[in-house]
Amino acid sequence: MTDTTTAADILVHDEAHPHAFTRAEVGWLPWLEPLAVDELTDRHYDGLVDRQRAGSDYFRLLARDPEILRARTLVDKDIFYNTAEGLPRAERELAATAASRVNGCVFCASVHARFAAHYSKDPARVDILLADGVGADLGERWNAIVAAAAALTATPLAFDASHVERLRAVGLDELEIADVVHGAAFFNWANRLMLSIGRPVAPPHEGE
Repeated sequence: MTDTTTAADILVHDEAHPHAFTRAEVGWLPWLEPLAVDELTDRHYDGLVDRQRAGSDYFRLLARDPEILRARTLVDKDIFYNTAEGLPRAERELAATAASRVNGCVFCASVHARFAAHYSKDPARVDILLADGVGADLGERWNAIVAAAAALTATPLAFDASHVERLRAVGLDELEIADVVHGAAFFNWANRLMLSIGRPVAPPHEGE
């Protein structure tokens, strides 16, 4: 909390927490009040980058510091959407899913697991990662990516030359290895932010 935030400013939510990692759409609720849509100025929309993100409590909360939000969003987009070279989108999303699985960020894991499943066209293996964790056997290429992402997530010092050599051994070049690092590192940070300023909400069928 900032010096001007009091206990009375903290939001309380009764909605159910997710009971497991899932590819279903998980909700998210903030601990602090986001900006209202009608409070957003051109400066805030510039920070959001994509205007449709104004519909998200998460992004409207981050929009309280729009310059930082803009920088964060442009980095995110470059890591995951700039796929003309480097790692296929599915495996960038796999690295983000693995980091989120280690950190316990059910919301981020659900989002990136859906992307990984969609782009890989292999939802069964993605579900194994969600259910069994980063020690699951997903085939050597995915195992190498997940192991590297998990090491970075535990602590950057845990990621070493052995992870790089393992990635090379399954066919990744230097640019693709960098994409693994960037995807995992970004979500290692993003998970901690999301877990600090709010909490996930169970998909509708879990809360019934």
